Amino acid sequence: MKNNQEIMQILVVDDEKDIRDGCERILIRMDCEVQKASRGEEALEIMETWRPSIVFLDLKMPGIDGMEVLRRIHEKDTDILVIVITGYATVETAIEAMKQGAYDFIPKPFEPAQLRIVAGRAIEKLRLRQETLELEAKRQRTLADLGKEQSRVRTIIEALPNGMVVTNQEGQVVLMNPAFLRHLGLPPDTEPGKSMNEYVPDDGVVNLAMEISQGKFSDADQAPAVEFALSEDKYLLARGRPVLSEDGECLGAVVVLNDVTAMKMLDRLKSEFVAKVSHELRSPLATIREQLALVIQGVVDEATEQEQYLLSRAKDKTQSLIDLIGDLLDVSRIECGNVAQQQVPLQVEELLSSIVDFMQAKAKAKNQELGVTLPASPLPKMRVDPMALESVFGNLVANAINYTPEGGSVTVEVGGDEKAIQVTVADTGFGIEEKHLANIFDKFYRVKNDKTRFITGTGLGLSIVKGILDSMGASISVESEVGKGSRFTVLLPLEDPCNQNTTI
Repeated sequence: MKNNQEIMQILVVDDEKDIRDGCERILIRMDCEVQKASRGEEALEIMETWRPSIVFLDLKMPGIDGMEVLRRIHEKDTDILVIVITGYATVETAIEAMKQGAYDFIPKPFEPAQLRIVAGRAIEKLRLRQETLELEAKRQRTLADLGKEQSRVRTIIEALPNGMVVTNQEGQVVLMNPAFLRHLGLPPDTEPGKSMNEYVPDDGVVNLAMEISQGKFSDADQAPAVEFALSEDKYLLARGRPVLSEDGECLGAVVVLNDVTAMKMLDRLKSEFVAKVSHELRSPLATIREQLALVIQGVVDEATEQEQYLLSRAKDKTQSLIDLIGDLLDVSRIECGNVAQQQVPLQVEELLSSIVDFMQAKAKAKNQELGVTLPASPLPKMRVDPMALESVFGNLVANAINYTPEGGSVTVEVGGDEKAIQVTVADTGFGIEEKHLANIFDKFYRVKNDKTRFITGTGLGLSIVKGILDSMGASISVESEVGKGSRFTVLLPLEDPCNQNTTI
């Protein structure tokens, strides 16, 4: 056939030469390959070495008649389409031929158009049959490939060292790997099909999986990580993301469990080490500082100016070490969760006023103005750890004084409503370049330039502030402009005032 299609091979069997030649001319014009036979025996002999797709077969021929040839053809190959040619066309003859397996019939005499129509139907049938076979073969290959792919994916999932579980939209577990069962201490033969809470003994992880499964997190990065403890010496971290269809529909969730026990133990050992060393160093350093102060007082008239400078420098460095130890202890308490625990009803304005009063001497030493602006009417009391809040605003005010040159000003402004208290610490200091703003709350991060390199500090103050506020559910933001100053804003959320009043 044309257009790169397979050429149809057709055998014409008829004892009349004119019929054979006429059929050949017509079928060749239809791009078919044609062979001819005048008798049934000759046709069967040709088919020993050449397989036609279609046979035009005369029923009345010398020797073997057409019905016998039809039977023998189908004994060899039932896929060959046989079209009966008969000059004695009767309904009974046609029906009998069709019962014996003939595809169609054409009566003599016939016009070229009739032959083309009958041949065209047979050719189209063969094409459709071939397409059907190709589609079925392709489907079988696809199924086989899919089976192999599923096998490979399952092998990879089962070999993962991290636990993995997949849920459907209803939060039911549909797949889990052996590592998931090992992490949770479940039997190896545990079957999926139940709700997530039947496998994971932590509400946070169950809620995370349910929220993702129901499409709450369209962006996987929005889903929070959940850490939970199975026991005192077993900690797991759960991270999840949605399973999406090709059109973006959420089909469920996949949750991965990582064993973070070793990291937790390392953090615990680090915190214990820092706390122990800090406690051991704090008392001796405090003693050394006091002794240096006594020495300085005793030799004030006898020591040279250089000796007095060196003693004062040693005293200041000792105080810096004491401050560093205090900051390390605060960091250790924050990391262990031992902060903001002793909560009592507190009037925030009173605490801030006392902090400002205490820091006045430090501000006056640099000829700075330090003031506090309070709201016209008292704000609601909040339940808070006074020492934690004092550490937050003490650090912020101290930083503002340290990074503001002589003659500048520091202002603490308090405001808020029934939902939250807002405290702003603003200064007219050196300011912070925009490139540093994202890092100033990191541990030991300090902004150093020609104006700030002489300012001493541990680089832990703002990290401590951020850690305490995070533990309280509060927030802090900063705005700064180089040469004009900085503005730190703390937002302290309040509980229901009615509930607070009844508690107080």
